[in-house]
Amino acid sequence: MKKISILLLVALTFSCVSKKKYLALEHENGQIKSELTKTRVEKEDLEAKFAKIQARVTEYNTKISSLKEDVDVLTEKSNSKFETLKNGAVISNNAKIKMRATLANVDPSRLSQAKTLKDSMNLAVAYNLEKAINTNDIDEDEDIAVDINETVVMISISDKMLFNSGSHIVSSKADKILTKLADVINSEPSLDVMVEGHTDSRGINTDKIADNWDLSVLRATSVVRRLQHKFDVAPEKLIASGRSSYQPLTDNETWQNRARNRRTRIVILPNIDKFFALMAEKDTAVAENKILD
Repeated sequence: MKKISILLLVALTFSCVSKKKYLALEHENGQIKSELTKTRVEKEDLEAKFAKIQARVTEYNTKISSLKEDVDVLTEKSNSKFETLKNGAVISNNAKIKMRATLANVDPSRLSQAKTLKDSMNLAVAYNLEKAINTNDIDEDEDIAVDINETVVMISISDKMLFNSGSHIVSSKADKILTKLADVINSEPSLDVMVEGHTDSRGINTDKIADNWDLSVLRATSVVRRLQHKFDVAPEKLIASGRSSYQPLTDNETWQNRARNRRTRIVILPNIDKFFALMAEKDTAVAENKILD
């Protein structure tokens, strides 16, 4: 009887302990479920906040891209704006950039003499045109004079190299120099070319030529026609003008001086912006060829 009582007491004791553990575990499980629910809610809340932030970031990036495009457009417009120099010439910021690239190749002693933007522009144009002329081997002697002034190149040719005395018909002996001139003109699509006829002060009057005005204009148009028809110079690039005897190089007292005053002057006028743009294209092409090589 005493043994049975002890066994019942032990059984009840173990039964109580197991129930307590069960209740404890159940409580713990409830807490874990509660934590999981809380964590899930927090996660969902964070995901919603992150989505909002991401949407704002995307919106800001779109605005930044739009602003960059606006800046690029404004920069391009700014670079395309022209600055007017005191002499009436114009140059854009794009041309300035290309001009600086050209000036990097100029002799430092010459570059140091450029004090203003106008000086720098003249020097850059002179450098490129000198290079074009030298490439085509135009030689200077007593009958040909090459002078670069401001942003133009002036090539003065004695009339005896182009015409017979008193005539406005271009002679065959002129083809050598006109070939070289045409090579220079055709090598640069940016160039306009004015052909000026100049005479001495002696009067002339024939059935076809009324005076020195007529002679100077007829000689200029004859050279223009020869450049166009024989040497394929685009006519829209050519200008013909006559100056008669009113811009002499010297007095007309001696036959030597009169010979100097009888001349045809070729004035090469570059379009500054187009000129530098073309030079930049050439430099880019050269660089690309070097890379390919």
